Parts: sequence; structure tokens; C-alpha cells
Amino acid sequence: MHYLPHTDEDIQAMLQVVGVDHLDDLFSTVPEDCRVKTPLNLPDSLSEWELNDHMEVLAGGMAAGQGYQTFIGAGRYEHFIPASVSYLLGRSEFVTSYTPYQPEMSQGTLQAVYEYQTLAARLMGMEVATASHYDGATALAESLLMAVRVTGRTRVAVSRLVHPLYRQTVQTYFEPTGYEVVELPYLPDGTTDLGGLERIDDLAGVAIQSPNFFGCIEDLQEAGGQIHETGALFIPCFTEALAYGLLKSPGSQGADIACGEGQSLGIPLSYGGPGLGMIASSKTHMRKLPGRLVGQTKDLEGRRGFVLTLATREQHIRREKATSNICTNNSLCALAAVMYMASLGKTGIRELAGLNHDKAEYLKARLKEAGFTIPFERPSFNEFVVEFPEGFDRTYERLLTQKMIPGLALKPFYPESAGHYLLCVTETKSREAMDAFVGILTKTLN
Repeated sequence: MHYLPHTDEDIQAMLQVVGVDHLDDLFSTVPEDCRVKTPLNLPDSLSEWELNDHMEVLAGGMAAGQGYQTFIGAGRYEHFIPASVSYLLGRSEFVTSYTPYQPEMSQGTLQAVYEYQTLAARLMGMEVATASHYDGATALAESLLMAVRVTGRTRVAVSRLVHPLYRQTVQTYFEPTGYEVVELPYLPDGTTDLGGLERIDDLAGVAIQSPNFFGCIEDLQEAGGQIHETGALFIPCFTEALAYGLLKSPGSQGADIACGEGQSLGIPLSYGGPGLGMIASSKTHMRKLPGRLVGQTKDLEGRRGFVLTLATREQHIRREKATSNICTNNSLCALAAVMYMASLGKTGIRELAGLNHDKAEYLKARLKEAGFTIPFERPSFNEFVVEFPEGFDRTYERLLTQKMIPGLALKPFYPESAGHYLLCVTETKSREAMDAFVGILTKTLN
């Protein structure tokens, strides 16, 4: 978007219209002690080429982007994006500052959301999917709040193997509500321990991530059965949406609500954002879904059209009746996802998911051959945990200087897992790159 500054005359004319003399008058409602009274401490302005050079220096100081071999996923995944996605997404019809909803104005936009809902629901194996959630963490928090609304109960349980930052987001959402969040422990095999579930009273919903943060695939079918015996809703979540191109979908395994992150579906890493929060449910709970639903209908002349069918946000209904206060629209990210899924097709997504799995298994086997320990032998998708010898943290720093990122240290999130690292392999890694990675690891540690 171009930046078009206003002239002093423009500003004065606008001030006169609203009935004030100075810009500061617009902030009169802000308490004095909350206002900044000194000039902002900003550096001198730069020319465009100086700014480009400055940004390149900053980018060069980060272990990301081209030139680095990245074996880290943990919620953000490096995937090839077909050129068709970036080309179509850049068309002026789609790149707008806001998404219009007036049906007579925006049939294309509404149809795009409708198509996204359709493909997202199929991927998750659910009946209804919404658009417009910030990211996977937000989607999980909203799903748990939805479980509270559906059941009328006040306590939710979240596996400790759900992404740690997702769990933090859930705590942030729930803290002011008075509802309680209980964390479920994990077993030595790297899966969730549901053994104490029946002792938790007033349980509204239980969230389990699969593949979980250790990369292990949970037995969702069995977990769903145990959870339903308590009367709670079963909420599988995910950080890697592509996994369900290969694995059984959450819906086919008894999920009441499915949620997670859709960044893998055609959205670049972009230094951590934006993401795409995905939520789907059965029709039974459709009216409790947060966000909005676009539906298909016919006009009086029988022509097909698209309308905003369900919008339970405070913009549209009374605040006390709203299911979500999320107002920012993620339609552009949802549009990227639907373009990505349509470009690959059902067969392409399955083949790509299989490629991710096979490459990860190859690296896992090479690491085991080299003498490294794989602590969890459970089936995985494209992430797994490796235990490196004591002192690897120093080796990690040396590898960074060689433009290689050998996974995510688990210790900051799981203090009991010192020396354990979460590795990820996607289709972007060649066999040569993985062999070189293992070779450097072995040589460096020896």
C-alpha cells in the first residue's frame, strides 16, 4: 500500500470539520500521565537505498532465510509454495486493506471464504469450518471457550504436549474468565497421559495435539473415547496442517472440534507471521462457533450467490451474546490456503505429506546410525526429538556460524528434557543436505 501523507492544509481542513483547533485536542480524553511529552527517540531518516542496505544487514544477522539449512519447525514450517499461489494472491481483487461483506458488493470475496471453508472442513474431516482466526494458538483458545459454551462446564484440560506457546495463549484467554485450565502430563513414550482424566470434575473440553510437540502421533481414536466418557468435548489440535494429508483426519477419529495452524498451506514463514487459525466442528455445535460462516444460497431469480450466514461477533450481535471478539480478518491468508490446496489437489497433498514423512524418517535413521539417541519411538510425521550428548549447546552455536540450524532445544519448555532437540524435515531438504547435516554433526561432536 502506498503511503500518502496529508499536507498541513489537509489536516487543518479535517480539524475544522470535527470542530477542534489542534491535533492534540483529539487526544484530550487520554489522561495526561499517559501521554508522551518528549520527542520520540527515532534515528535520522534514511534514503530508500540506505534503508534497503540497513534491512539487509538486520536480516543477515538472523539465522533464517536463504543460505541456511533449517531443521527446525515447532509450529512454523518451511514449504515450497507454488508460483500460482503468489501470483493469484497478488491480484488487486484480493489484496485490499479490508474485506467487504456486503453481498451485492463482494461475491468474489465471499465465494473465496466459502471455498476455503469447504476445503478446510474436508482436510479436518469435519462438517463445518470457519475463517478468520489469527493463528493456531488463538484457534485453540477459542475452541476451548466454545467447549465451555456448549457444555456449560467451567474446566478444560490441555495436554502438556500441546505447543507451549499455544498453552500460554490459552492461559491468557482463560485467566480473566474464572474458568480453570488443567494440564495433562505425558507418558515416557512421548504421548499424553489420560490416566487421571476421570478424576477431573466439571470438564468442558480436552485438547490434545497430534502430531504433538514432540512429533509423536497420538492415538486420537482411543483418546476421544476416553474423553467422551467424561462428558467433555474432544478437541484435537495441530501445528502442521499438512500432516492430515497423510494421517487420519480429526473428524474421522471422533473430534467434536478440530483446530490448529494453517501456515503450512501456502503461507510463507515471514519471520513468524502472519498465521492462519483453523477451527472446524460438527453441525451440532455450529451456532457456538466463533468467527463467521459464509453460506451458499439462491436469489429470487434462482442464481447462485454467497452470503455471510453466521457472524456471532460483537460487530454483528449484542456483545453479551457474541462468541468471539475477534474482528481482524484473515481472509487473505485463508485465500492463500485455498489456492494452495486447490493447486495441489487431494492427490498432491497426500503425495507431499508422504514426502515429508519419508524424508523425516530418512534423517531419523541416519542420526540413529551415527549413534544419536531417538528417545521416542512412536510414529511421527515430519518432526521428531533427538537427544544429543552433553555439551551440545556449544556445538549448536558453532553450527549456527556454519549457517545450519540443528533443531529447537526443548529444555526452556520442558526442563526435564535437557539435551533434547526437536528436529523437522520438510520437502525442502534434499538427501544431500541431510547427509551433510549428519556428517557435520558427527564431525563436530567428535
